[in-house]
Amino acid sequence: MHVLKFALASAVCLITTLAQAAGFRLVTVPAEAGLPELKAAVWSPCSEPPSEVGLRTMTLRATQNCPVSGDKLPLIVISHGYGGGFTGHHDTAEVLADGGFVVVALDHPVDAGSSGMSRADTLAVLTERPADIKRVIDDMLTAWPDHAKLDPGRIGFFGFSRGGYTGLVVAGGNPDLRKMIALCPESSPNPGCAELRKNETPTPTFAHDARVKALVIADPAFGPLFGPDGLKDVKIPMQLWASALSGEDQTGGEVTLDFVSTIMHDLPVKPDFHLVQNAGHYAFLPPCTPELAKKRPNICTDRPGFDRAAFHNELNAAALTFFREHLKD
Repeated sequence: MHVLKFALASAVCLITTLAQAAGFRLVTVPAEAGLPELKAAVWSPCSEPPSEVGLRTMTLRATQNCPVSGDKLPLIVISHGYGGGFTGHHDTAEVLADGGFVVVALDHPVDAGSSGMSRADTLAVLTERPADIKRVIDDMLTAWPDHAKLDPGRIGFFGFSRGGYTGLVVAGGNPDLRKMIALCPESSPNPGCAELRKNETPTPTFAHDARVKALVIADPAFGPLFGPDGLKDVKIPMQLWASALSGEDQTGGEVTLDFVSTIMHDLPVKPDFHLVQNAGHYAFLPPCTPELAKKRPNICTDRPGFDRAAFHNELNAAALTFFREHLKD
């Protein structure tokens, strides 16, 4: 424990000392074979002075189109939760990029807030999200203008909520869609539940990607779909985070502490597990701006005594330390 605390303290000091303003650019993965295009953002190591990038809904501490600094750089893919988007974990992306990683975060077309959400509650979520990750990695390694600066042997993944589910599948997990009925109250109008009641569950094909070598996931959704057999092939190093009060938020029943604890016990390789006391599910999202806090108090309001900004310093430092350890050159 003392060693871990020292490592995290050292990482926080390093972040404070070396942080610049990560390079930032928007990218698009082209549509293919009936699959929609993917919108994404890339953060990268940058040696230019700090700057700001204005987007439609926020201002990021980043430097637009900064030349990528370094070679043989590891790549991290970030996957958002229900209704999220590629800026949803921008603080983590910035810290990882300042720490020497290239980071790509995408909008999942099936349930990103920018997509309209018309398919967000269908069973397509369970199969399309992992396939999106494989497409993004393919594009970053072959078509991204600076792909020659990446090390294809060092790829990691960060995911929150449904993004955590996505990471488990990418890493080899095989959920049983029939178990989804347990998350469907009889009165639920959820389209996915309707598909299950009509026995219209398709035979799924899940996209796994052995190029991903390490996972950091927080409050993964849909835990009951796995079980020991569904997780038996998930053997890469994992840092698993759980909020002690998950399930008390408006998470639609997809995430509870019991679900996350079951995943932890069913994994064949023990993860680096972190239980965040007094935290709700949305504590894993960055601290809200005053404007967003007024619009979305449900995701911005924490329990009395919980300091989201301080927690994110800890979360980001731990993720940086973990990826540095498990994605060594």
